[in-house]
Amino acid sequence: MTEVSLKEKTAKGLFWGGIGTFLQQIIGLIFGILIARILSPDDYGLVAMLAIFTAIANTIMDSGFSNALINRKIIKHEDYNAVFWFSLFSGLLIYIILFFSAPLIAEFYKQPVLVDLSRLLFLSFLFSSLGIAHNAFLLKNIMAKQRGIIDFCSVLCSGIIGLILALNGYVFWGLAVQAITQSFVSTVLRWYFSSWRPTFRIDFSPLKEMLGFSSKVFITSIIVQLTGNILSIVFGRYYGAVQTGYYAQGNKWVSLGSTVMNGMLLNVAQPVLVQANDDRERLVNIFRKMIRFGAFISFPCLLGLAFVGKEFILITVGEKWIDSLFFLQSFCVWGSFSFIWLLYTNMLLSLHKSNIYMWSVLFLSILQIGIVVCMISASIKIMTVVYILGNFEGILFSHYYINKLIGLRLRDVIKDLFPYLFSTLISIFVGWLVVITIDYNNYLNLLIKIVVVALIYIVIMKKSKSIIFKESIGFLKRILGKNK
Repeated sequence: MTEVSLKEKTAKGLFWGGIGTFLQQIIGLIFGILIARILSPDDYGLVAMLAIFTAIANTIMDSGFSNALINRKIIKHEDYNAVFWFSLFSGLLIYIILFFSAPLIAEFYKQPVLVDLSRLLFLSFLFSSLGIAHNAFLLKNIMAKQRGIIDFCSVLCSGIIGLILALNGYVFWGLAVQAITQSFVSTVLRWYFSSWRPTFRIDFSPLKEMLGFSSKVFITSIIVQLTGNILSIVFGRYYGAVQTGYYAQGNKWVSLGSTVMNGMLLNVAQPVLVQANDDRERLVNIFRKMIRFGAFISFPCLLGLAFVGKEFILITVGEKWIDSLFFLQSFCVWGSFSFIWLLYTNMLLSLHKSNIYMWSVLFLSILQIGIVVCMISASIKIMTVVYILGNFEGILFSHYYINKLIGLRLRDVIKDLFPYLFSTLISIFVGWLVVITIDYNNYLNLLIKIVVVALIYIVIMKKSKSIIFKESIGFLKRILGKNK
């Protein structure tokens, strides 16, 4: 693939991935607000307690084979078929195990209702198992537009179902059915948009060729899920459903924001880097441009969300959720940088360094689990802050290996990040000065903050002649021009 065609395909992937993910998150935001106004913190807390089991189940069903497929230069039907049947059989087995383990889960959290709730909620990953191979097909072929449509439709349908059930008093049961609906719709649409179909000639031998790579990704993904959900486990066990609900609600809004950014990069990062990894200089240039693009979008969006967090919570979900503000603002700081971790991960995988990926994640996980264990006796806020600081240690650890592999220096990364971080902080500072001098009600404060920060940021980008800003606007104009 030529430089021009790869650049255009990357741009289209970023654009359609961004549009699809943005619309998905807007729909999720609307339904999330409506449902949160009806339900209580402990309703969300109960479902959050089960997140770790669903996450690990999805990881086992994938077992790193999706990444292995994407990293193969040539993929045959038998490769996809083997992954499909493996995912389905492992999904069935895991569901049976968790079905009979439900009483133990409920006893651990001291919540008897989790027996039936978990058995219902876990159907979501069973449906997901049917679409893992098809999702790998869409990713491999950089079908970002189709994946955007899938995500949008699944969130819309599940949101409608969740809202109807919440209005009819089904509380946390509605959240479970909402998750099931999202998995089901996603899987159906993945089949619709993918031209690949499984056959009943079941042969797992292709998995052996991928096992060396996929096994390390699998182990790493398990560790990531344990680490990523460690706070919900600890909060659920030691602080109860209400505090877990506040944590889940605050982290949820950050996830909505960071998913837009990470979703755009995830649609193109690994397949594009795989195609460019034969030319080291070209690879570094592409990678650094992705870092700059990530910083250009992520810093104003996530740090901006932290800036308007109080008004956002009070206006949208109400004062009963104000205790989730701390979690929202804390995780916004990490979320604004999390795209770097995603890019480092995809770089390691594109270079077939799944072993390094595994060890870097293992380092981070040991650090995070150690932090949580040492902080159990501390306050919930101190534990959260130290946990987040540990994530930044993980980025530095991964960067060490990226530097060894492709010669990307830390000062180059800082050079790429700094203009956008500095511009964002200046914009937020000006917005804060404006609001503090003319403090109105929550609605006007929110509007003024958003408008001032956005305008100042755009002005800085134009005056500094940002190439990323110029190229993004130019590409957007070409896309809109073609669609007229």
